[in-house]
Amino acid sequence: MQTHSSQSIGIIGGMSWESTQLYYQAINEGVKQALGGLHSARILLNSLDFATVEALQHQGDWAGAGKLMNEAAQSLERAGADFIVIATNTMHKVADDTMAGIDLPLLHIVDPTAEALRAAGHRKVALLGTGFTMRDDFYKGRMKSVYDFDLLTPDDADQSLVHKIIYEELCLGNIQSDSRSQYLDIIEKLEDQGAEAVILGCTEITLLIDQSHTHIPLFDTTALHAQAAVNIALKI
Repeated sequence: MQTHSSQSIGIIGGMSWESTQLYYQAINEGVKQALGGLHSARILLNSLDFATVEALQHQGDWAGAGKLMNEAAQSLERAGADFIVIATNTMHKVADDTMAGIDLPLLHIVDPTAEALRAAGHRKVALLGTGFTMRDDFYKGRMKSVYDFDLLTPDDADQSLVHKIIYEELCLGNIQSDSRSQYLDIIEKLEDQGAEAVILGCTEITLLIDQSHTHIPLFDTTALHAQAAVNIALKI
């Protein structure tokens, strides 16, 4: 049987498990497509209890969240992972804390997203995600400082709506057509403001909307992040 030497992907997941399963599927499908036959990905998964993580997020205890993430990264390093993937946009807010003392590279979710946007020729793009991702600088700052993108975000009321739907519906696997319509209305407003494309900057949003729902180009961070993990693991 043909063998292939690939790196082991260490995934910190469970935030939520609804999107982590998309990562698992996409990474394995990517490896199968690249290598054929019975090949699948070498994955080490530390799946956290999202209720604990969500409580720390909404209490503003990012130090506590970072400590939890760092413990997960340490466990993956001990288990033999070659690099780390944080399977969520929001928790990249504590990416530095997560990787403190870890002698492994982190595949940052912003990087494959920004590279795909740049390759497609887009410059002015909109960002949908949790309130933390849309408001704080950890995502927008990296897009600006490293890749020179300026991101449009919804107004405060729409940000609250996007955030609420993520936590109260999508993270529970509850997919509502009314919520999809509300997201598409928000995307239309952002397009009216000049957005050339939209970043689905929360790994759960792809459960609700995809390219079949709108003409404006959508960039799915989950799919882009997963494919980048495949490329690194297989040295493509």
